[in-house]
Amino acid sequence: MKRVMLVVAYDGTGYHGWQAQPGHTTIEGVLNEKLSALLQEEITVIGASRTDAGVHSYGNVAVFDTNTRIPAEKLSYALNQRLPGDIVVQRSCEVAPDFHPRHCESRKTYEYRIWNSTFPMPARRLDTFFYHRPLDLEAMQRAAELLVGEYDFKSFCAAGTAVKTTVRRIYSLSVEQQKELITIRVCGNGFLYNMVRILAGTLIQVGSGERRPEELADILAAKDRSAAGPTAPAHGLTMIGIKFSS
Repeated sequence: MKRVMLVVAYDGTGYHGWQAQPGHTTIEGVLNEKLSALLQEEITVIGASRTDAGVHSYGNVAVFDTNTRIPAEKLSYALNQRLPGDIVVQRSCEVAPDFHPRHCESRKTYEYRIWNSTFPMPARRLDTFFYHRPLDLEAMQRAAELLVGEYDFKSFCAAGTAVKTTVRRIYSLSVEQQKELITIRVCGNGFLYNMVRILAGTLIQVGSGERRPEELADILAAKDRSAAGPTAPAHGLTMIGIKFSS
């Protein structure tokens, strides 16, 4: 028996999120089905991040145990021949038998992309959120700076989420613009349910002038979901990747 790690990229448009659910097509469900057929044994992957319906990924991580004699680094080639075109394994390798992607220290990076223009761009409709009102990039950047560090992010967590603690550390949070495309890039040690999308929705409010950048400190202090902005649409969010501590 060996444990194999997969780095998985996907377009989440046609999927009901990562986590396997009866009656729904999910990333995890497709991986389980294709791996089980390939290896002729029951396979259940463990994902590092349970992305929501419509969210994309350049490098989510999953592990599974197998008795196969196929070298771990070759499994990506064999599996990609069976996967649909909107899911591609970027890399596969063998890891320690006790390696668990959700139980070890890591840095996760996400990007939230906004198409800020008078009219939408059809080619970007699946991976960017179209917002027609002009956004103040400098104000968004000032607000983002107030969220870097270790804080209780309860105000940026979907109401009713059951977790041991809502304290998280954000290592970096940038807001950059290239012509019509505004990219919010955040790196942290973990994220609460809907946290990045709520951060994005709140920063969009700052950019549109509905909130002042200084209000972010008050939102954090409130520890109340109703104090923050709306949850930005899922399709603008992409997981960039995960780095694990050695």
